[in-house]
Amino acid sequence: MRIALGIEYNGAAYCGWQYQDHSPSVQDKVEKALAHVANHDVRVICAGRTDTGVHAYGQVVHFDTDVERSDHSWAFGANTKLPGDISILWARHVVEDFHARFSATSRVYRYVLLNRRIRPGLLRDRVSWDYRSLDLQSMREAASHLIGEHDFSSYRAVACQASSPIRTLKRLEIHQQDELFTFELEANGFLHHMVRNIVGVLTTIGAGEAAPIWAKEVLAIRDRTQGGLTAPPDGLYFVGVHYPEHFEIPYLLPMRAVW
Repeated sequence: MRIALGIEYNGAAYCGWQYQDHSPSVQDKVEKALAHVANHDVRVICAGRTDTGVHAYGQVVHFDTDVERSDHSWAFGANTKLPGDISILWARHVVEDFHARFSATSRVYRYVLLNRRIRPGLLRDRVSWDYRSLDLQSMREAASHLIGEHDFSSYRAVACQASSPIRTLKRLEIHQQDELFTFELEANGFLHHMVRNIVGVLTTIGAGEAAPIWAKEVLAIRDRTQGGLTAPPDGLYFVGVHYPEHFEIPYLLPMRAVW
């Protein structure tokens, strides 16, 4: 049978989602916790890999097992074996053709940035920081040039291994609440460092170092070396995944208090 899980985690202590020999990963912790409940090795498939230091509200994974356990047992049993910065939010039995990655219709990321002269202390590792004064309207104007289907070669990492740079950015919203800016992006898929590179360009524009049209010009060049700096990972959150309704996969909106 196939089981799907929703997971949240603080990625500050991990090398990212994917298992690595040299550093602790979220995947490794989750698989070991599930193996304790299943009494056999478990391998999970995730909706989207996250990099070192990146957090998640609603990562979705699936795995296969022959062991009968209730949804409650999968979630609560595994949580007893997980560190405090990783939590399984829900578990449910799903149909065999559900796939955490390939069944997704869109993914949502949020980037949280503290905009003030002094670096964060209390919010360290949970937000990014920019000491420059940022203009909301110029960043929103720049963001409008990126909506739609485009070749995002200029906004992906040089080492990105995706077979195609074409992605459809469905939504890019920027909000400001006092000293905090939030950038929320929804797309059919994301390239390696795509969100962080977009934020890097937008904040350069917001700081008055380039005009809003520069976001479109960078897009047209299709050359990552001509783009802006890659924003730090600290403020990046994998918010969640949308699936066709018949799979009945919950989409949990994150609390505004924790972005």
